[in-house]
Amino acid sequence: MPVQVFGIRHHGPGSARSLLTAFEQMRPDVVLVEGPVEGTGQIHWLGEAQIEPPVALLVYRPDVPLESSFYPFAGFSPEWNALRWAVRNGVEARFIDLPKSNWMALPREAFEEDVEEDPLRKMAQLAGYRDFEPWWDRLVEERGEVSVFAAVYEAMVALRAGRPLGALEKLREAAMRQQIRAAMKEGFTRIAVVCGAWHSPALVTMPPMKEDVTVLKGLPKVKVEVSWVPWTHGRLQKVSGYGAGIESPGWYAHLWAAPEEPAIPWVAKVAHLLRGEDLDASPAQVVETVRLAETLASLRGRRLTGLAELNDAVETVLLFGDRTPLKLIEQKLIVGETLGTVPPEVSTVPLQRDLEAQQKRLRIKPEAAFRMLNLDLRKELDRGRSQLLHRMQLLNVNWGWPLQVGGKLGTFHEAWELEWKPELSIEIITAARWGNTVETAAAERARVAAMEATQLPQVTALLEPVLKAGLPDAAPAVLLRLRDVAALAPDVVELLKAVPPMVRITRYGDVRQTDRELVGQVAAELIARACVGLPVACGSLDDDAARAMKNAVADMHEAILVLNDEGLRAFWQEALERVAGLPDIHGLVLGGACRLLYDMGAMDGEALTRKATQALSPGTPALDGAAWLEGFLERSGGVLLVNTALWDLVDGWVSELRPESFEELLPLLRRTFATFAKGERRQLGERARAGKAAANEATEWHVDTGRAAQVLPLLRAIYG
Repeated sequence: MPVQVFGIRHHGPGSARSLLTAFEQMRPDVVLVEGPVEGTGQIHWLGEAQIEPPVALLVYRPDVPLESSFYPFAGFSPEWNALRWAVRNGVEARFIDLPKSNWMALPREAFEEDVEEDPLRKMAQLAGYRDFEPWWDRLVEERGEVSVFAAVYEAMVALRAGRPLGALEKLREAAMRQQIRAAMKEGFTRIAVVCGAWHSPALVTMPPMKEDVTVLKGLPKVKVEVSWVPWTHGRLQKVSGYGAGIESPGWYAHLWAAPEEPAIPWVAKVAHLLRGEDLDASPAQVVETVRLAETLASLRGRRLTGLAELNDAVETVLLFGDRTPLKLIEQKLIVGETLGTVPPEVSTVPLQRDLEAQQKRLRIKPEAAFRMLNLDLRKELDRGRSQLLHRMQLLNVNWGWPLQVGGKLGTFHEAWELEWKPELSIEIITAARWGNTVETAAAERARVAAMEATQLPQVTALLEPVLKAGLPDAAPAVLLRLRDVAALAPDVVELLKAVPPMVRITRYGDVRQTDRELVGQVAAELIARACVGLPVACGSLDDDAARAMKNAVADMHEAILVLNDEGLRAFWQEALERVAGLPDIHGLVLGGACRLLYDMGAMDGEALTRKATQALSPGTPALDGAAWLEGFLERSGGVLLVNTALWDLVDGWVSELRPESFEELLPLLRRTFATFAKGERRQLGERARAGKAAANEATEWHVDTGRAAQVLPLLRAIYG
């Protein structure tokens, strides 16, 4: 028989083992595997020692890289082992599925299958199983026998009988049959076809060639590129969304490595993991866990101890019934965090090769698991790592996320959380149009984004990452664009928000070796524009706009203090004084301006008392008074402890509020006082308590005993 079709389950270790046994018996002279025909030119890489699964065959459109498909392979995948067997034995191997150049050009409706219910799942349920996977594992994967292929074929024939096929499925099976016919025409006499079990009947009993030619005629076509990319066990799961998936790739990898006695080495792995988390896992417990798992397998009629039995035994013996650590075991072992490797020369775009070279030079290896990376920017190596990660973010390749760092180390210390995801390969290919190296691509992407930006926050958001990424060629372009957009910006709040990020840059410019002079020059221009427009912008604000303005003014004030420029400080003080002198202004903004002036020493205690008296006078609506108080006191109430006149004003204002006004304002007052530090709240409470006690002591009681005696007879008559 010139053609033998082996129906397998994608990523099935038992199927892979049976397939290799069948190959040794058959010794095929060509191996045909379900997969896009464009990938045939990439099969030769499987002979390289440097390519290690899990990996995926990536097929994408170079004009639209985000339109792509992944074909994942694990070390235990039957297709992977079939291809490697062919390469190592000098046998030709090919992919035979519908070309992705046609597939990607098809309209979306072609992907909609006519079959509504999964027939394999239904068969498993009829056999008493909840889902397809455990049923297939027990009847197929655990057997590891060549004879299983005939049984699988008969089952698929029965399932397919009378069932309609979707349009895409018809195209794919017609394409695979045409590839088989081509191999036969070329003179191959021992043709091994490896495909998903569902397709096997369609490839064994083939219709006349004319029918398949008619089905495939006139298909649309687009240009595609193909490459191997690293993959992870986690992305082999069903939940990853990339084709046929499995629930437990880590467990399948274990079965592939230890097919006959999986229980003992598995429990040893679990015990090692638990001990690493400071949980008890003694040798005696390991022995008891294995015994219990094997006993459960025997009672359930299983030839091998399965994952269900091992999980039950681990939970009972090692975890004492606590299921919580099972989540850790699932993440680290059952699913696993293995990341495959691909040789650098396999990469299809120069940007990918440059990234791999930098990862090697900076000793920052991509890993599938979450990883914390702490950087000291005073060190050349860490500064290079920081620049690489920031450049990747500018390219929208989110390999890492910067974390907030507080304390005195904040100016030269960075923390990142890293996780390499296989789909980032697509983002790299997409970013390759900006340049052939990470540095040039990030710089060009920043320049283009700056030129396309029309709003000040858009340009401001670019500046800090550009300088942190160490892109001296892009920074001037972004700064000049920032200057141009700021000149036309009508919103003063946007100008105020643009300055603090620039000031932060000047603080650690020496550490990052950035050009602080140019940054400071543009920051000074923005501050001048904001100071001129601030008084006008503070008029006629509603509550939300007033809060945004008040916060923006506070951030600008802190930035100006950091700059330590006397000229800018005087200019800013003048702007705040003009705001504080406005007749009709929202209390939040007015209170905030008064507080900043008071803290600067530009408003003395007497002037502050006048402003507070006006804001908290009986003629001012209570809500306006509360707004002024919130704007003045927010985040710091220490001034009430040192300014007796202000304390008395606030105390008197609160005491004289009408009951209904007090109830209305109480949430606002509580919100204001909640922003104080814990120590300030305690001291304010002690002062209020002391003041009340002093008031009680100062009160003198004068009792007229004669008048009191006159009512006693009446009280006796009433109360007896």
